[in-house]
Amino acid sequence: MSPTDPPPVHAKVLWLARLEYRFHAWRERRARRRGQKPTVTPFPGYGGPGWVRVLGRVMIVPPVKPSGSGEYAGVRGWRSFAAVPVGYAQVTVTIAGVDHEVVADRGGVIDTRLPAELEPGWQTFTMSVEGGEPIETRAFVVGGEVRFGIVSDVDDTVMVTALPRPLLAAWNSFVVNEHARQPVPGMAVLMERVVRENPGAPLVYLSTGAWNIAPTLIRFLSRHVFPPGSLLLTDWGPTHDRWFRSGKDHKLSNLRRLADEFPHVRWLLIGDDGQHDDAIYTTFTDEHPTQVVAVAIRRLSPAEAVLAGGRTAVNDHAAAEVPWVSDNDGAGLLERLEDVGVLGRSGTAAV
Repeated sequence: MSPTDPPPVHAKVLWLARLEYRFHAWRERRARRRGQKPTVTPFPGYGGPGWVRVLGRVMIVPPVKPSGSGEYAGVRGWRSFAAVPVGYAQVTVTIAGVDHEVVADRGGVIDTRLPAELEPGWQTFTMSVEGGEPIETRAFVVGGEVRFGIVSDVDDTVMVTALPRPLLAAWNSFVVNEHARQPVPGMAVLMERVVRENPGAPLVYLSTGAWNIAPTLIRFLSRHVFPPGSLLLTDWGPTHDRWFRSGKDHKLSNLRRLADEFPHVRWLLIGDDGQHDDAIYTTFTDEHPTQVVAVAIRRLSPAEAVLAGGRTAVNDHAAAEVPWVSDNDGAGLLERLEDVGVLGRSGTAAV
């Protein structure tokens, strides 16, 4: 499908969504006239016995020069949004020597489940577009014997962003240099401890952030020694039937999907009280009480709460069968999880 072709017909397509598609198609034509070609930006996915969820995005990306040390120089957020998404691109995914042809969505996002027989743990495969150089990506394959997993929010849970306030969110997303972003104290230690005590457990970073920031987020997590995990982000802008995508729906739908894909796994859910994590996790826990081992909510500091426009109301979970814990940082949450037996004080996880 060429960039000038209209998107597939839906029963109802918001006019703004059509306008957005035509704008990106115009940007794509201009980039191609300058000799630029699309490439696949891979995102870490996950899988299970006999299948893998492949994630990525087809874009025409402005070149970024590395620094003298060989590491890419700090990138301001707006550069992540300067890339041109290539809608409905055909992508070749090669897994264990088998080629699969998949089609990206209107925003260039690849999110598809493919058959694959892979060993548990991190496994690599490749993606390519328009006969270009294959790009290596990877996915974490969950073994059939695994019974524990971790889902963590990102904004104000692992990274200080104060995202709910629109102007500050724009500043953090588009202006702030990635090296200036700060981790939430103690969260990397908490994540590492949970992963270490539960070998083979999947770790999923579930955020309402845009896919554009995925490369920046991956570098941030690596720089601050967070354990690697799969990314489940979203795409900003209009959909076929609404002006903006719902971050709450995005999180709930992916949690429900994880519950369906891994019915034998019990999840530790980690979030904060600056957005809707408590309400989202409450809904999911009510629906799947046997698939949640505990919920850990990080309390924003008074200054962060002011910047974030306040805290969301947190329900009383004193009578809940699933343990709910809260504290100000990762160190405090680690102690609370030890108190309820989710983490073993002697180094043995209790699930």
